Amino acid sequence: MKIDHGRNNGHSGLFFLLMFLILAGVGTFIFLSLRVDTVEESLKNNSVIKTLFVLEDKDQVLFTDVFIYYPVSQRGALINILGNTGAIFQSLGRVDRIDAIYTEKGIDVYKSEIEKLIGQEIPFYVEMNLSKFGELTDMMGGLKVFVPSPVDVKTDEGERWLLPSGAVNLDGDKINTYLTYSKVEEDESEIIERRQNVMIAFLSALNRESNQLLEKNCFPLYAEKMNSNLSEKDLRRLFSEISNIDSERLVPQTITGSSRLVDGKMLLFPYYDGQLIKDVVKQATISLVSLDDVSINRIYVLEIQNGTTTQGLARNTAALLKSTGYDVLSTVNAERNDWEKTLIINHIGNAEIARNLGDFIHCTNIVDEEIKPDSDGSESNSNVDFTIILGKDFDGRYVKNTGGK
Repeated sequence: MKIDHGRNNGHSGLFFLLMFLILAGVGTFIFLSLRVDTVEESLKNNSVIKTLFVLEDKDQVLFTDVFIYYPVSQRGALINILGNTGAIFQSLGRVDRIDAIYTEKGIDVYKSEIEKLIGQEIPFYVEMNLSKFGELTDMMGGLKVFVPSPVDVKTDEGERWLLPSGAVNLDGDKINTYLTYSKVEEDESEIIERRQNVMIAFLSALNRESNQLLEKNCFPLYAEKMNSNLSEKDLRRLFSEISNIDSERLVPQTITGSSRLVDGKMLLFPYYDGQLIKDVVKQATISLVSLDDVSINRIYVLEIQNGTTTQGLARNTAALLKSTGYDVLSTVNAERNDWEKTLIINHIGNAEIARNLGDFIHCTNIVDEEIKPDSDGSESNSNVDFTIILGKDFDGRYVKNTGGK
């Protein structure tokens, strides 16, 4: 009896191929069935949502923001990551600007290094290209920003930048001009503020145009203008949450540090070996989930007095507290320079905010001003909310528990 081995081998090959396809199909079905909706996971237990927003032009970062949002209160915090933030970055193997990581390694490695910088995980990112951002701006009906004075600048290449002044609604082309123009007399802080205004305007437009943007058939047109580590479905779910943001109470916060020239580049090294930015992000998150609605309802004004012989202590402390969103009206010397214990004077009677301020610098020595009505009916003679008198127990960052009085 003659056996046709070729025919049997053909049947065996077909059988194994069929089995492979069945197993692959079952595996795919199980994967899709068990796949966690990452946005829904973040929303469990009323969690805050952290998203990295990056706007770039020709692989160069224009701005980077860590957006922290608490859906329950519709509050958000915007932490600006300056491009010239310096450190020894493991991904580069050298000291450099943090935005060099984006240019050389891409968005995923960039996000990872920012997570290390702020000391918290950022589950999601949204990456936007300048050209497509202009198109997105047009689709959203423009972005509303405030231009303090008219812009009329001509570049060396003959290009002319024109912007009107006042509270204006800019279309895509104008918003790109607003983001990229430069003037000789403009310093770096003004450019940073301008770009932060665009991010706030973008979040405000999300709120304003949410009905159209989140419409099931429309959203894919918006989504294709962005790059994200989320599926289109999950990105729509994310935007449906953050579009509820109360942008009127959104105050951007920026890393503060000391500038040093390294290999011909001026780098900004965050204070206290990077611990400050971690503390700022932690403090911002705590404020978002606070049950006291006034905790971030406005910016609180401080006066800082130096009660020691350490030169520049009040000024440096002002920079520290400005980075967390406080406004410092003045830095002065106290009436005497032998204060042992740092003191916070609460002029407005808000114990919650006073405690938050004290927590940030580890100060528990807090007293309330005795409020006596003035003849005009106002409650306090002070034009600030809190006065901080720095004592010998303050090391420039924290109050040390010395036991002094």
